[in-house]
Amino acid sequence: MSTLSDNALPADTDAPSSPVHLNAVAGPGQPDPSPALEELYRGFERELLVPLWTEIGDLMPGHPRSAATPHLWRWNRLLALADRAGDLVPVGRGGERRAIALANPTLGGRPFATPTLWAAIQYLLPGEDAPEHRHTQHAFRFVVEGEGVWTVVGGDPVPMNRGDFLPQSGWNWHAHHNAANRPMAWIDGLDIPFQYYTEQQFFEFGREAISDAERITPDRSRSQQLWGHPGVRPVAFTEPTSATPLLNYRWVHTDAALRDQLDLAAAGYPGVVEPGHAAVRYINPTTGGDVLPTIRTQAHRITTGTTTAPRREVGSSVYQVFDGSGVVTVGEHRWSVTRGDLFVVPSWAELSVTGEASASDSDSGALDLFQFGDAPIFAALHGHREQITTTGGQQ
Repeated sequence: MSTLSDNALPADTDAPSSPVHLNAVAGPGQPDPSPALEELYRGFERELLVPLWTEIGDLMPGHPRSAATPHLWRWNRLLALADRAGDLVPVGRGGERRAIALANPTLGGRPFATPTLWAAIQYLLPGEDAPEHRHTQHAFRFVVEGEGVWTVVGGDPVPMNRGDFLPQSGWNWHAHHNAANRPMAWIDGLDIPFQYYTEQQFFEFGREAISDAERITPDRSRSQQLWGHPGVRPVAFTEPTSATPLLNYRWVHTDAALRDQLDLAAAGYPGVVEPGHAAVRYINPTTGGDVLPTIRTQAHRITTGTTTAPRREVGSSVYQVFDGSGVVTVGEHRWSVTRGDLFVVPSWAELSVTGEASASDSDSGALDLFQFGDAPIFAALHGHREQITTTGGQQ
């Protein structure tokens, strides 16, 4: 009669081939390899079990080890390919958007910039409409150049101009139309990979065409009339919202805020995050928190000759150069960057930036960066952490 003390492992002869593969190897903290251990591992494989002692170095490393890698995309190359796509690829049902996503080189060919973030260049020809739809993924648009396109969110036409940041929370109907006489390109940012891996995404087609009333091209949307006044909010709407009700954050306000921070610093007052480095965060005016539940967005201005302190954080980010030029160091990677270039900073990768802009390549005379990242996800889970290395050490 067989008992557990006999060390016999019952086999299921009908069990399918297992995706679990274990090898007995010698090493610190590992049991000594033996025929009995190999038999135990075959039993684990049959029952789809994985012992922690074989995986702890991968599952519980000493610090985050991102599957993504630092990478740089040149704007001029993206724009040339988007322009060619404009000749060949229609904007309509099926393709839905002429959006071309950044694929991080170590994420298996998926259209993901990082494991949580999607970034794409979207291209719309004169007179074209991008059809209406909605999805649970939170999204935004950021315009590095051009004007004359309106995004229509819930019937509210919102202008898109250079430097404008246009957030849009999930499950809102939206379409785009180009009322200009030239093509326009911008970047889209969404939390598609996060929702994909957590299996929570929904999508619906909307109307085939927007109405004539929605084709008007106002200088300001209704959301801007209500919420686009710095420092005040409408008393008629006092309840906090999970995402921002303001659909366009204008560059004129972002530019002024960055400039004033540097002016204050020059006069000896606090305001910048470090000498020569001004930064602002786009916020939800009903809460003061991030504009979207899963995406944090910020703008940075780095003066010429300034090198930012090396910094790393839990969570990944995508940056676009809005204006100027400089040198970016991400981990072991180092690039010279200029207007429009996009680069990825994976989780816990060290980032430092040197400003090299001049009046010839920057309206502000400095390096201006737009950043979006997934920090709100980790903040909500109490997992966000950052580390900044100063001349006196880490803080």
